[in-house]
Amino acid sequence: MTYIGEIAQEIVCVSYDTRCDIVDNLFQANQGLQGLVVVEDKHSVGLMTRTNFYQKMGTRYGYNLFLKRPIKLLVNNSPLICNYFTSVIEVSKQAMDRSDEEVYDDVIIKKGDTVFGVVSIKALLLKVADIQADLARYLNPLTLLPGNYIIDEKLENLFRHQTDFTLLYIDLDRFKPFNDSYGFRKGDEFLQSTATILKECFSSGDSFVGHIGGDDFIVILNHFEFESYCQEVIRIFDSKIKNFYSEEHYEQKFIYSENRSGEMEEIPLVSISIAVVKKDGERFSTAEELVAEATRLKKICKMKSGSCYYAEPTLVS
Repeated sequence: MTYIGEIAQEIVCVSYDTRCDIVDNLFQANQGLQGLVVVEDKHSVGLMTRTNFYQKMGTRYGYNLFLKRPIKLLVNNSPLICNYFTSVIEVSKQAMDRSDEEVYDDVIIKKGDTVFGVVSIKALLLKVADIQADLARYLNPLTLLPGNYIIDEKLENLFRHQTDFTLLYIDLDRFKPFNDSYGFRKGDEFLQSTATILKECFSSGDSFVGHIGGDDFIVILNHFEFESYCQEVIRIFDSKIKNFYSEEHYEQKFIYSENRSGEMEEIPLVSISIAVVKKDGERFSTAEELVAEATRLKKICKMKSGSCYYAEPTLVS
């Protein structure tokens, strides 16, 4: 994932009390300067674009009225401001949701409480196009979710920036017997349905959904509030199970399938297991350590017969 802060450019910052004639001089001295960030304190940040400045100054009495007065009279006090670690794709959605008057304004980027820079709409759209081209090469062809290459890149990026997050390792229990009994086409439909559930449950900009392969999926949240998400995934998944089984199998809650010994046995319906690992502070030093812990917890989670999620020390079904 590319963070918006990675494509930010430096910007000239002035105070709210800066006079308009000084701003005029700044724009005149630098014809490539398309805007200024206007800062009063860490909570008050505005944007003064070149276009809006000269539109307002160019009115009948504009220069006489504003030239010696502070820029705060003209500034946009509610520009789009994004955190450095917001994804480029999410910022592009927010930018395009703005009013027609502001849709082409620069996006202000903050890192912590400090203005880090700005991103122009041209730079943003070019980066989105690059990302989409790269994504197309590494999406899982069945679910169109990011595959292993993108997942690995995402995790490495999070560790490189020492970001805290929650990893959900999601697995379908007893999927192979279902696949053997109902065929690969039905199995593919099951996986696609699971991917759709995950995309719908984790549709906000604070999450990332990937398809490791087979019946294994991964979700990354940029916070630790995972409980309601896991509960919603389980609720929806279990409610859709009946769409994939015959009426007989669904009513009896099992199918007959051959085990590894070649014997037929009763196999419960497919359920979903979610292993939860929080990456906070210095708990894990590498992505490999984190994934190993998620794999360990997933094995514990799969010991439960029904759908559940497990975040040590609690198993919730």
